[in-house]
Amino acid sequence: MTGFVLRRLFQTLVVIGLLSFFCYYLMTLMPGDPIDEMIAANPNVTSEDAERLRQLHGLDQPAYKRYWNWATMIASGDLGYSRTYRVPVSEILGKSLLNTFVLAGAALVFSLLVAVPLGVWAALHKGERVDYVVNLFAFAGISVPSFWIAIVLILVFAVYVPIFPAGGTSSISFDMTPWESFVDRARHLVLPVLSLSFLSIGTYVRYTRAAMIEAMSNDYIRTARAKGLSRDRILIMHGFRNALIPLITIVALSFSTLFSGAIITETVFAYDGVGRLVFLSIQRNDFNVAMVAFMISVSMVLVMNLVADLLYGVADPRITYS
Repeated sequence: MTGFVLRRLFQTLVVIGLLSFFCYYLMTLMPGDPIDEMIAANPNVTSEDAERLRQLHGLDQPAYKRYWNWATMIASGDLGYSRTYRVPVSEILGKSLLNTFVLAGAALVFSLLVAVPLGVWAALHKGERVDYVVNLFAFAGISVPSFWIAIVLILVFAVYVPIFPAGGTSSISFDMTPWESFVDRARHLVLPVLSLSFLSIGTYVRYTRAAMIEAMSNDYIRTARAKGLSRDRILIMHGFRNALIPLITIVALSFSTLFSGAIITETVFAYDGVGRLVFLSIQRNDFNVAMVAFMISVSMVLVMNLVADLLYGVADPRITYS
């Protein structure tokens, strides 16, 4: 087990290094640089000032040298400085990272609480009316664009029936108690979580249904029934546990996708998260913020892959690591 984990961690570091270089190189191919943004904001900057600033920030060097300087700085624990927000990257990224983690975690928990029971229920009633209704709901969730769902939710629950806020992360108030602040944050999370969960619910329902149908048709299910085991024990200990293997894979990959791919949802709801921050940073050529956020997103995908591999052994003790 230890050797397997160490090998995977080494592979993860190699992949992160290669992807970070290619991403950094692609960003250098974008037209303009942060100094051009400064010139556009302040026409009084002369060409001599611009050249001096490019030399100061190393923007006149080749791409590989700039990447090496950036990678060395990251390895030393210094995340750099945001030229757009005029603050250290760690200061601006920490809050956005926490907000996105809360949003993605809440969306994942809500999706699983809804999708797994629906998928199991549809599998146990295969070919019946319930199965068709659940499948229709799942296909609708998979097919509908997330931005359309977000707009519909805003119109229904923030305009026509004003129950929840239309956007933002929290209300601007300085006299709220901790409990009132918690409730306010929760109310602002409802619509983004519903929007982000809709696609995931459809995907989880389909995977859960297919895995349960396959598991319940195996010989060991008939053997368990012949031994006189209760229906609930057969369903949970023999059926659902063996159906967890494909579900673990899709959930682990989906969490990293939710975490790094919530750009549309965060933009529509003006939610202060990493996705929206990356989008704005790329637009403004703020390399340091965009690259650090990208590194975190890539690391999440690779780490969740490793977690999924380790959970396989928990779900099925026959799986060994060598």
